[in-house]
Amino acid sequence: MNYRPISHSLIDKFLLMESSAMKRAMPFGEQVDVSSDESSSSDGDDHKAESEQMSNNIAVDQVVEELVSEDALLRRARMYQEYMQLVPIPTQTHSTIPCISWAGLAASIKKLYGQPLHYLTNLCMKQRDQMRVGADDEVDPLEMLIHPTKAESSIWLMEEVHRRTSSPHYLAKLWLADPMYHVYIDPIFPKLQNPSK
Repeated sequence: MNYRPISHSLIDKFLLMESSAMKRAMPFGEQVDVSSDESSSSDGDDHKAESEQMSNNIAVDQVVEELVSEDALLRRARMYQEYMQLVPIPTQTHSTIPCISWAGLAASIKKLYGQPLHYLTNLCMKQRDQMRVGADDEVDPLEMLIHPTKAESSIWLMEEVHRRTSSPHYLAKLWLADPMYHVYIDPIFPKLQNPSK
């Protein structure tokens, strides 16, 4: 395969979107105060009407903010998925990595190979460690239960599935439900090369 360097604009756009709050000002119709010399309603009615108008504006603002945040999350998820598809899966293993837990193995892989793992892979590592809680062999290091090479291979297989087949819509849905989703997105950005097509 021939490799050619790609522009880092995709990475820059993703980082910019992640760092910004992505809030937009949405102008709404101007409100005009109409006053008359003859007031047929009491001050209490005016206050009630103002309160209802403010309540309606807040409700509309919340709906607009939710739509904007859903749209922003979908854009972020698309960019993230496109970026992760560009990161190549290693074809050679460096060496046997000793591991105590799945999360520890994942962290070692990230350091050793200098690349991120997919958001969904990171979630799976957390879930695999949680599955061991309460098991008879919970305190045993992972390498005593599964050969480290097999454990690493299983992570790379899962990673390939997540990078190649995950839907940005699914990612956005998960991210919308979890305000702390950033925790599972690795801040590792390797130098990329794009295969010629």
